[in-house]
Amino acid sequence: MSDGTANGAHERSALLSFTEDDDSRKIIDFTDWDEEDPRNWPKSRKFINVGIIALMAVLSPLASSMFTPGIAQIAHDLNTSGDKVVGATTGFVVFLGIGPLILAPLSETFGRRKLYLICFSIFALLQIPTALSPNVTTLITVRAVSGFFGSVGIANGGGTISDMFHPSERAGIFGWYLLGPLLGPTLGPLLGGLIVQHLSWRWVFWFLTIICTVNTVLGFLFLKESYAPAILEGRKQKYEESEGGKFRIANQDDRPFWTKLGSSMRRPLRILFTQPIVLIMAIWQAILFGTTYSLYTNFESIYGENGHYGFSTTQVGLVYLGPGLGFFICVWFIVPKIDTIYNYLTKKHGAEAKPEYRLPLANIGAVLIPISLFWFAWTVEYKVHWAVTVLSTVFFGIGQISILNTAQNYYIDSFQKYAASAIAAGAVFRSIVGGMVPLFASQLFKEVGYGWGISTFAFTSLALSPAPLLFFYYGERIREAFAIEL
Repeated sequence: MSDGTANGAHERSALLSFTEDDDSRKIIDFTDWDEEDPRNWPKSRKFINVGIIALMAVLSPLASSMFTPGIAQIAHDLNTSGDKVVGATTGFVVFLGIGPLILAPLSETFGRRKLYLICFSIFALLQIPTALSPNVTTLITVRAVSGFFGSVGIANGGGTISDMFHPSERAGIFGWYLLGPLLGPTLGPLLGGLIVQHLSWRWVFWFLTIICTVNTVLGFLFLKESYAPAILEGRKQKYEESEGGKFRIANQDDRPFWTKLGSSMRRPLRILFTQPIVLIMAIWQAILFGTTYSLYTNFESIYGENGHYGFSTTQVGLVYLGPGLGFFICVWFIVPKIDTIYNYLTKKHGAEAKPEYRLPLANIGAVLIPISLFWFAWTVEYKVHWAVTVLSTVFFGIGQISILNTAQNYYIDSFQKYAASAIAAGAVFRSIVGGMVPLFASQLFKEVGYGWGISTFAFTSLALSPAPLLFFYYGERIREAFAIEL
């Protein structure tokens, strides 16, 4: 196996030959232009895979927030309080983060396709008991379990994209995929508001049942396995059946199955707690998600009929399009430049590619996040015209995408084969904090007001804003100092 070039063309070198050591088995690997190598697939085939997993990555976060416009209605129907209903969001988002800890390493053991289809089938089915929930305990419990299985798109999406695309072209593709986990919570309240207003909160989950089932069927029909070791394992079995003899996959791990599985399951946490850069970037993402869900769960109280601006449920749903517009602006104009800068810096330094070359554009988010939060906090506090407050969320959306995209690409380039585990390491922290913080945010806003309450999140993000610059200049040294064998 070669170390790879700047464009990743030879990350997996060609080989089908006898080994030169005492192992007499023939080695199986992809040739340079092997049609079964996912990186050599036609673009149409790659984008079908991306489309299906991106839809999965949209639907599970969509489910996390889609029912929020109906919190009051749910509380009334189930004879409980609104705060307890918010717990259904917390349980879902927390397990949305825990899921990747298990599902990402499983995909690196059994392959991507099996995990996608099994988990998303279960996720689709779990929307039925959610719609039929007779009490808040059932609602919270089923939602938490569904969050675990729904995390499969988030857990393995980055790894799947890494399977199919070379580093030089990856960031632009990943930017569109990453819209899913962010647009889901943004579009959820808008769609949910329409359903709650014209039907009932239970129809939110019947709607999810229908679209999740359609996505699952598309997966069974069109989703292809993209994980190279899983594809090569299938090829190995065919050779042994047709030609006889014994074969082995290049760089095959010959440890016992349970030893390999145990190692895989520990991998995400090992990455999280032994790699300072991953840990700090995960904390930053966690703060962003905690901030996002804290704002989203309080938009109704800020903009709704009993809030500062007296909006209807549908109008409140439209407010969520502010950060959504920011996401699209960033993906359209900024994210493609991540690859441009990466390729430029690689060429400038003698075709030596480094993960740190992904980080320069994270500085856009480092500046925009605290500015947009201070802006939103004090314009809401002083009840400035609603358009001014919503405009700040557009810049928040731009900053969020620029940070998340550069961080995820940094993880992929740093860990390559184990990209899914690296992304899972960041996702677990992000989702747990993102799920827990909203439980306390509402009380914080009541006690100190929206101005100082939201400014708390702004000050925290401001403290972490130097991270991209520090890691750009010193990241390689830090990675080398804390190198681990996975």
